[in-house]
Amino acid sequence: MDAASKVPARPGAQTPHRLAEHVRAALDDYFGTLNGEDAGDIYALVMAEVERPLLACVLERCGGNQTRAASLLGLNRATLRKKLRAHDLL
Repeated sequence: MDAASKVPARPGAQTPHRLAEHVRAALDDYFGTLNGEDAGDIYALVMAEVERPLLACVLERCGGNQTRAASLLGLNRATLRKKLRAHDLL
């Protein structure tokens, strides 16, 4: 059993690991473009690619309510605001 299969399903989700599968496919595609070259700082690369759309999507789903968005993300509101400023989402 891999780590992705341990991710809990969302209530009502048809495919519980869909996000993990998309991340895996994107990484496989990325590695395929390297043509055998070594990749570096992959964690920072993935976080930079994922954090902005994650914050934007959650904030949109919360109707712009930062307190609610912070709660959904498991962040405190000050941390969320700092991240929103860093990504020019305010």
